[in-house]
Amino acid sequence: MGKKFTKFLSLGFLMASFTLVLNACSGKKQGTSNQNKKDSIALITDSNGINDQSFNQAAWAGFKDYGKEHNLKQGKGYQYFQSSSATDYTPNFNQAAKSGYQTIFGIGYMLKDSVKAAAKKNPKKNFVIVDDVITGQKNVASVTFKSNESSYLGGVAAAYSTKTNKVGFIGGAKSAIIDTFEAGFKQGVKDAAKAQHKKINVSVQYIGNFTSNDKAKSIAQSMYANKCDVVFQAAGSAGSGVFQEAKALNQTKPESNKVWVIGVDVDQQNLGNYKTKDGKKANFTLTSVLKGLNVATKSLADDAAKGKFPGGKHLVYSLKGNGVSITKGNLTPKAWLAVEKAKQQIVSGKITVAQN
Repeated sequence: MGKKFTKFLSLGFLMASFTLVLNACSGKKQGTSNQNKKDSIALITDSNGINDQSFNQAAWAGFKDYGKEHNLKQGKGYQYFQSSSATDYTPNFNQAAKSGYQTIFGIGYMLKDSVKAAAKKNPKKNFVIVDDVITGQKNVASVTFKSNESSYLGGVAAAYSTKTNKVGFIGGAKSAIIDTFEAGFKQGVKDAAKAQHKKINVSVQYIGNFTSNDKAKSIAQSMYANKCDVVFQAAGSAGSGVFQEAKALNQTKPESNKVWVIGVDVDQQNLGNYKTKDGKKANFTLTSVLKGLNVATKSLADDAAKGKFPGGKHLVYSLKGNGVSITKGNLTPKAWLAVEKAKQQIVSGKITVAQN
């Protein structure tokens, strides 16, 4: 009996130990609940989602670059938490913090209040607000962009590309951020028109949000009908409606008479692909005005991993250092030369671009 009892105890101990090992391993595999590393990062999207082909997608590109460089995998070092509406912002910040992520990014000015609350609740974690400024909180870094500068270049591109001398600007929700896009674009058009001894009209209209594709499409339809042949959209995911309208029009026009769209935030060249009425492959994305969210998110993540997170600071990204920029796209050599010249003049301080 004694030997059997001893064997029973030994077997029970082994089974219990085996169970503990299995539980420990399963916890590691989850990956999202045990980050607790200084190099772990999380991204909270606005309501447009991670695949908006604009703002959030640009920020996420920086995350993926950071993960690759630091040998991290999605869910095990970096992750995004997608928001369907504003009511998801605070729960997503709470979930990211609870999951152990050390540096948490709020993408867009609409997340400002949620960033402030989360930073106060989690003083030992790092937070980043993009496109707004939070003061008085040492664990929050603020990131803004001089989008007026890159939008100025978009205006120059439009002025050197229009055949009708009418161009348009379609904004998402009216805000200080989108005002900078509008102001820069209008000034760029004005200066480039003057350089060419032309008068170019700029039509401006706002959607009222960043999600209504149908309204964006309707506004674009009106602008193109009124002879605008270049439209710059700064409207988040709603901007896809502008591309839809341009595509529908261009499929019925001679390629030499097509209308153009200027993309925003990321290179939106692929959204301009279409087939002419003759069945030929073509593209109507004139250029894209880039906001270097990928540059900013990766840079801040690198700093945090080194223990040098710039908490309490306001970082501004501009044309200098490619914090904002513009693509060559389908610009003619003459238009691209004018854009390059304008860029040099802005960086050198010869041209000062208005913000509103």
